[in-house]
Amino acid sequence: MRIVEPPRFSSITVPALQVDTSAGPDPDSDVAQLLVGRVCSASADGLLLIVIYDLRATAPILAKQGANHVRQLTGLVRGHTPDTTRFLYNPLTGQLTRLPAIDVGPWRLVCGPHMGVLTQAGRGHGDGPPDRVAVAELQGNRMLRFLSDTGEWDVAVTTPCQLPGVRRFHSETGRRFDQEAFAFGDRLWWADLSWGARPGPAPGWLDLEGFEALSKDAPAVGRYRRVGVSEGRLRYAEVWSREPFVLSSFTLDDEGSGWTLEHRVVLSRLWADGDHPWLPLPEKTTPQIVALDPLNGNVIYLKVGRHSIGVDMSKEEVIRSFLDRGAGCIPCVLPPWLESSRNSAAGNQCVETRTKSSYLY
Repeated sequence: MRIVEPPRFSSITVPALQVDTSAGPDPDSDVAQLLVGRVCSASADGLLLIVIYDLRATAPILAKQGANHVRQLTGLVRGHTPDTTRFLYNPLTGQLTRLPAIDVGPWRLVCGPHMGVLTQAGRGHGDGPPDRVAVAELQGNRMLRFLSDTGEWDVAVTTPCQLPGVRRFHSETGRRFDQEAFAFGDRLWWADLSWGARPGPAPGWLDLEGFEALSKDAPAVGRYRRVGVSEGRLRYAEVWSREPFVLSSFTLDDEGSGWTLEHRVVLSRLWADGDHPWLPLPEKTTPQIVALDPLNGNVIYLKVGRHSIGVDMSKEEVIRSFLDRGAGCIPCVLPPWLESSRNSAAGNQCVETRTKSSYLY
């Protein structure tokens, strides 16, 4: 585990012995085992949901060096059903809590990248370890969920979204969501950045009215738009994908009926007179939104070329930058009690004083 200050990305290493794997391929064949993991989401209490896939890749042997082989990965083996392991992870103690395998019809194969984790504590978020944990993924009007109360996965039917006939929610058309699920107001939320945000399992929509129409390059929407929680409020940010790269941020009002523009910054003008390592921008390079700072509503993290940068919109200045090849990340708040806590599925311990902080995974 490596925890660093944003805009750098923290990283996690999971021991291979903790991962469910099937029989490996013949070491002398042109097929290799490939363990691929990702952080899917973070709870408001700082727990991370990690998914690891046991894949098979075509990897022709280029040379043999004793017991070791030099290979070149050329793609994934079609038709291989990967074993999938899911963990709840405490980033400060390093504790991994394995979730049971999913064995609910076809859901075993289709779930993972857009699962969210939700916690509930009797004392309220930030005051102590959670009493209950839920992990869920939404697809159309069905939700696969794991509840710590039962220790099992089940499928719940939710009320279908009431959208105009010309519109369809991304999950209903088989398309992926534009960003990770996130927890807000004791609910899990999934964002369709071309339309709005839907809480689960209760129905309802928050329209992103007044924003530019969905571009033809729909899969790219998530690069330039982001919904998240910062300073306890639901916020939305977008950046123009063309010069002069206008970055805007909005806050949802307390009634949940409308969005208020908080900041608007012209990035090209902001860094025009400075000595920044990402300038001049290579052709077709555009700033992309990486994350909203969960503890500072003025700060947004961007990807510009090979650099990750933090922009304070209230001060209209770049506050930090770092050369990094990473792409996406999950913002995570680490509350004071987390360092001495154990995940709810494994029991709770006492609180230890620590300054609240946030990181990107």
